[in-house]
Amino acid sequence: MIWAVILAAGESRRMGGQKLLLPYGDHTVIETIVKTALDSSLDGTMVVLGADEVPVRRVLKPYPVRLAVNKDYRLGMLSTIQTGFRHLPHNARAALVMLGDQPEIPVHVIEEILRAYGRGDKGMVIPVAEGRRGHPVLIEAGYKNEVLGLDPGVGLRQLMVAHPDDVAEVEVAAPGILSDLDVPEDYSGALGRRRSKDGSGGGGNRA
Repeated sequence: MIWAVILAAGESRRMGGQKLLLPYGDHTVIETIVKTALDSSLDGTMVVLGADEVPVRRVLKPYPVRLAVNKDYRLGMLSTIQTGFRHLPHNARAALVMLGDQPEIPVHVIEEILRAYGRGDKGMVIPVAEGRRGHPVLIEAGYKNEVLGLDPGVGLRQLMVAHPDDVAEVEVAAPGILSDLDVPEDYSGALGRRRSKDGSGGGGNRA
């Protein structure tokens, strides 16, 4: 089984308000990302909460997702990833680490990562667009203990640096893998790009 681990614990200080709860089309940002995971062929979806736990939990109530809470979210993103890995089911084969502020990632990116993992022999798969690595990142569950032991001051990247021969890159036609919502200008840009398209896809639940 391969699970999404969606990081939704940040304080959104640079945005000036909880960015996960900002409207994005007919849903919030976090709902959009959760729906993308649920629309994919992933076997399960976990969302790791932290800051603003109660309102984020409230908007996710209708969705069939597993929730985990990172009480140490102020330590940074890696602590949220580590919380997700701690709460993975025992039969999880891998985790697809998704950022909670990347609503422009389409379902086909997840599918391409899953296909690359299934046909290859690498323990990590990273999407690439315009010559740059982005998110989401797939990590085999066999790395769980190493992930839990990583230095929060360095982050998840140190895992890839330590095991460069176990990393596969998959080229995707989706520049959204490089874009997240940190400041208001990022959000307005994402809304503008969304308006220039024909709309977003709908439901379907696999988790």
